[in-house]
Amino acid sequence: MVAEMMIEDIFKALGDPTRLRIARLLGTMELAVGELAQVLGQSQPRVSRHVGILCDAGLAERRREGSWVFLRQSESSGPVIDAVQSLLALAEAAEPAFSALCDSDRKKLAAIRAAREAAAETYFARHAGDWDKLRALHSADAEVERRLAEALADAPLGHLLDIGTGTGRMAELFADRADRIVALDKNLEMLRVARAKLQHLPAAQIELVQGDFADLPLPDASFDTVLLHQVLHFAPDPAPVLAEAARVLRGGGRIAIVDFASHDHEELRTRHQHVRLGFSDRQMAELLKLAGFSVNAPVALEGGALVVKIWTAKRRATASVSTPRTSAVLRETV
Repeated sequence: MVAEMMIEDIFKALGDPTRLRIARLLGTMELAVGELAQVLGQSQPRVSRHVGILCDAGLAERRREGSWVFLRQSESSGPVIDAVQSLLALAEAAEPAFSALCDSDRKKLAAIRAAREAAAETYFARHAGDWDKLRALHSADAEVERRLAEALADAPLGHLLDIGTGTGRMAELFADRADRIVALDKNLEMLRVARAKLQHLPAAQIELVQGDFADLPLPDASFDTVLLHQVLHFAPDPAPVLAEAARVLRGGGRIAIVDFASHDHEELRTRHQHVRLGFSDRQMAELLKLAGFSVNAPVALEGGALVVKIWTAKRRATASVSTPRTSAVLRETV
């Protein structure tokens, strides 16, 4: 009876031209409700009502990001979603009127993508000077990325969590090797930059999530690989950050941390808001062991005034995470 009711709800939800168009658009990419309204040429309250019906039927799901609400295809009904998209593709091929609507929607969607990219370029232009000064102090990004890829080449990435995704570069770099990627950042503006960079990837492969690295809004044991690329130096206390990374990793899952070795460039505190001036190998090893990891030998890239380190470790299957009492207080202030 429950299955019959679900199928009945699905067909009712699809029994409206606007909701058919929304379902077709969501097969392409995740969209804000306001962006859907822009594409459809309808008011946002009206589109929100249609969105509610699709969500109630299990065909879509909402995700809040600050004051914005994003909509994506439901991940809990994979075979049903695939069947719906196949049916919509057949309908578009067979019905000229529906095809014309979908074609028009895709053209408007292309304009939204272009606007996202323009906003990202504006952001980069505004901050390019500061970033270039920081890059000049350490090894070239391409070399860091190459060595990181080598460090993670010994096993499949599986489900990858990119903590502090920033511009989305790491998610883009590993997209062809990971089964699925969650790109997380606390900063809304950075998430919008990342969305512009990653929007060419299949909607089912990439998910952008707003969240704090010391309090991840993600379930236990749900990832095979966790990546923190130039992120941990922003943490007043790294212990709860690594404890959270361990929590969301499956037993045997891997973590990779790219950050600076200990240094004395105090100007990074004020110019780039770095809370910590890098890490020693001993500090990092102790932090990772405390979080329940078995630690590998680090990789050092010494091509500049700042030494970049790549630390990798494996989550012990039966490890219990021990977080100092002070970390519980600090995590609320990160």
